[in-house]
Amino acid sequence: MAAHTTLERIESYLPERSVRIEELGEHLGLRRAALGVFRKFYGLDTLRFDPDLNLFDLLRPAARGALDALPDGARVSYLVYAHTTQAVAPPDVEVAQVVRADLGLDETEAFALSHQACVSSLGALDVIGELLRADGDENAYALMVTGERAYSPVVQHIPNTAIMADAAAACLVTLDGAGDQVRSFATRTLGEYAEWLELTPEQNTEFGEQYGTRIAEVIDRAVAEAGLTFADVDLIIPHNVNMLAWRQTIKALDVPTEKVFLDNVPRYSHTFASDVFVNYTTLREEGRLTDGAHYVLVSVGLGATFGAMVITHRAGRKGAAAA
Repeated sequence: MAAHTTLERIESYLPERSVRIEELGEHLGLRRAALGVFRKFYGLDTLRFDPDLNLFDLLRPAARGALDALPDGARVSYLVYAHTTQAVAPPDVEVAQVVRADLGLDETEAFALSHQACVSSLGALDVIGELLRADGDENAYALMVTGERAYSPVVQHIPNTAIMADAAAACLVTLDGAGDQVRSFATRTLGEYAEWLELTPEQNTEFGEQYGTRIAEVIDRAVAEAGLTFADVDLIIPHNVNMLAWRQTIKALDVPTEKVFLDNVPRYSHTFASDVFVNYTTLREEGRLTDGAHYVLVSVGLGATFGAMVITHRAGRKGAAAA
């Protein structure tokens, strides 16, 4: 039987500086009416945004926090930096390599993944699991790091969809450990929407109309592949794109609103590929994760990829997933 991927420690980091969306109006070129739509219909309120924060200062706290769970004598075989935006640093800077050096992981193989956009973090966990199984080293670990800065208005504002914010997260991963068990991962990519900046108004409308249905389909597939039914799922832990998109998805899923954790949408907005982990750590800190319960991590990446990962939480045991 194949070894299961387990998430031994999940950590997140949010900059201290919090702003109301109206404070970004001039920076993003958004008029009061447009900001009103984001507030009233999309449910946004505040977000973390610090233009003076260095990318590596953003990444470091969560990465070090996750790495603290590494057992004495254990080895980190892989460091994977998962990001949404293709260009997150100058072309001569390899972010994964810098983070590896910063963490003192000189013998670790480090690389980046980004082609699933905001689903890249979930995709990276899936890749890590396959790499560790292929290596066959029962004592090996891997570190997934995610986080990027909303460094320009073009990156920060997704028209009629989201205002992006700053955050970072990290997961320490191994096989058959004591942490949360990954039970399944399902994705679907709609390549006809790959050039999202160039979509026609008709394509944007079409994509919006099928958005909730496509997420629901991927969630249903992930739950089925995990050997569960939707009744077995305690909570969906989603990305924070906006409330309107999730109301549409909740309708397509035909589940109570309480089945989806949406508290952080007005608090933090959408934080690229870090959302689900920010939301996970919020739930953990609030004591809302139950030992043995099943959760679905869900994200959508422009381009357009839909991803869902089912995990079983294991609290109070040796390892990071403990509450």
